[in-house]
Amino acid sequence: MTIQLRQICLVACELDSAIDDLEQVFGIQRCFVDPGVGQFGLVNTLLPIGRNFLEVVAPVEANTAAGRYLDRRNGDGGYMVICQADSSANQQAVRQRALDNGVRIAWEVDRENFNICQIHPGDMKAAFFEIDWDEVNDFNGNWHPAGGVQWEDKVDQSVTVDYAAVELQGPDPVGLAELWGKVAGLPVSRDGATLHMALNNVDVRFVEATDGRGYGLGGLDLKVADRDRILAAAKQRDAYVSDDEVDVCGVRFRLIDAG
Repeated sequence: MTIQLRQICLVACELDSAIDDLEQVFGIQRCFVDPGVGQFGLVNTLLPIGRNFLEVVAPVEANTAAGRYLDRRNGDGGYMVICQADSSANQQAVRQRALDNGVRIAWEVDRENFNICQIHPGDMKAAFFEIDWDEVNDFNGNWHPAGGVQWEDKVDQSVTVDYAAVELQGPDPVGLAELWGKVAGLPVSRDGATLHMALNNVDVRFVEATDGRGYGLGGLDLKVADRDRILAAAKQRDAYVSDDEVDVCGVRFRLIDAG
């Protein structure tokens, strides 16, 4: 079984300013707007990170799940870990493991050539865990949530190259890691005080929440090709934390030089 991180979704109070910050700091550009999120009272925009994606959603109606999440975590932040399974059978196996562990399915769509399964963030504690499948089965190409392959001419890796890790936080990182490992069907390992779960292309790291925001998707590691460019832009936008970290849209972005 192979599970690939394809998309991270952030939630923001105001979409345009969040997208502008992400474009300017990380040297990436918007590639797709999905009108389908309107059924959830949201607007969104996607930007490619290498051959994968960063999405931001923002509520435009009252009493949305995203709006409640903003209230619970006191502002913008990480929202969804969206993955691609290498087969429909493996996607359905993740779905079944969620149910077997008392975790609800929040929303799903079963189509002939593309399936979506969103696993409930309240039960997964730190974020939505979405597991999707499409018949093209290309981890570097076709991706229905980004409109197929129309995004390819928007890929620019001169500044930001790709994802390296996702950081999920909570008051009980051990329990959090065990839960995500059981649902994903992947082993959890320990490196010192930090627990890890390896997806096909990134590490998922489970840490104790120390920022006062409780459970959540608190950080992302990015492979970068132009650290100086990112840091300069971050300083202009009050997003600079250190030479290794910037804070955009309520998320800690750690910078790792691409080899």
